Amino acid sequence: MLCRPTSTLRSYIHHAIPRPRSCTRSPPCIPMSTASVTKKPRTTPLIGTHSGTFHADEALAVFLLRLLPEYGQAEIVRSRDPTVLDECTVVVDVGGTYEPERLRFDHHQRGFNETFGHGFVTKLSSAGLVYKHFGRAILSHVLDLPQHSPSIDTLYLKLYADFVEAFDGIDNGIAAQSGPSLYKSRTDISSRIGHLNPRWNEPYSDAILDERFLKASHLAGTELLERVDYTAKAWLPAREIVLEALQSRKEVHGSGRILLFPMFAPWKAVPMTQESFESRHPLPEAWRGVRDDALSKLTGIDGCIFVHAAGFIGGNQSKEGAMKMAIEALHF
Repeated sequence: MLCRPTSTLRSYIHHAIPRPRSCTRSPPCIPMSTASVTKKPRTTPLIGTHSGTFHADEALAVFLLRLLPEYGQAEIVRSRDPTVLDECTVVVDVGGTYEPERLRFDHHQRGFNETFGHGFVTKLSSAGLVYKHFGRAILSHVLDLPQHSPSIDTLYLKLYADFVEAFDGIDNGIAAQSGPSLYKSRTDISSRIGHLNPRWNEPYSDAILDERFLKASHLAGTELLERVDYTAKAWLPAREIVLEALQSRKEVHGSGRILLFPMFAPWKAVPMTQESFESRHPLPEAWRGVRDDALSKLTGIDGCIFVHAAGFIGGNQSKEGAMKMAIEALHF
């Protein structure tokens, strides 16, 4: 088996990160430059990660750090040389140690079993480590919200679950399901970032890998910012509507089992399990697939329009009729 040698020389990669509050823009790419090792005191922070083949977790970890004001102008150092990494302000995904007080965030060492907490059990990668320690500050800065606000608390957990945890699981070789997969996925972000590495029969050098790493970090960061924007501006407002409906549910019906949304909001029936399409309490079996007058006669409720064959939704011509259908369905 042939292994490609990689240089331990330091590469300084200069790459602009978008101003954090402009999270709906795609980050611009700025030409990469390299500089020789210097012994002069530096005022610019250095973010260290490993050289050679790159992966999605450190690509995201670097982007996350550079969303913080203190690392917004940081230079990236890609090396496996301990003496080079020792000069870095913060090091991710290399170095064999997890010491947050020293800003060292590796996860490859024996005995490492750190998780995100809050009920999550997936072992962290460098992406999860950086997000665990800096995620609240990053979201606060990107969204211009107080770091300890309830919204940041909610978004911090939601974005780990919906975005960052997959980076951790894939990098650590943890399958998302317990049984065999029914198909292969090669379009997830980790696969797409992996494909940015040079192919076996393409030119391969530190300079090429450094340039490709910038593209990988840009890709991970762009999707992160898009997810932050959606979660903060669409998901969170919808959640508030649902929360208000939950709090007022007994005013709608004494059982507290019917929610009434005063305005449209995205919703779905509560599933049997998180990944299931089977509703926990579908509409009655006898109603499913029946429409119009036939449904009105069957239910004894005027104005019925339909009930879906899967039982997760039904309709009526009036609010009063819809409420009667919901109340009647409670008896099944």
